[in-house]
Amino acid sequence: MSETEQVQILARNRQATHNYFIQERLEAGIALLGTEVRSLRQGRANLKDSYALVRRGEVWLLNCHISPYSHGNLNNHDPLRDRKLLLHREEIRRLERQVRQSGLTLVPLQLYLHRGRVKVELGVGKGKKLYDKRESIKKRDLDREARRG
Repeated sequence: MSETEQVQILARNRQATHNYFIQERLEAGIALLGTEVRSLRQGRANLKDSYALVRRGEVWLLNCHISPYSHGNLNNHDPLRDRKLLLHREEIRRLERQVRQSGLTLVPLQLYLHRGRVKVELGVGKGKKLYDKRESIKKRDLDREARRG
């Protein structure tokens, strides 16, 4: 994405970089219902415990909570339903190989609007151990101290 393009961030997964070493990032479309898009535009999404899986040649976003639309009616969506991610077949095959061979995980990093369409930034990451997390916290604190003074 270039800096001149309009991108509005709808939701971020702040814990993703704390819990995973992100090795690769890619953009995916997402199949949503109308009430989900309206709810997302109000900023009512949570990616905290969400993850993606490759199932039968398709990539699915699981555990992503998008709150029901406030002005919705009986046809409002289920907040935790599985949502299909839209990727090219070659990308799906490559991701499936990486996840199966290397034990990597597909983690949604953020949801954003790009040219009027909702996109998901997926990260291919390896889980951090407890000592890695402590090391990251220590490094972040040292950087903060160095900036202060």
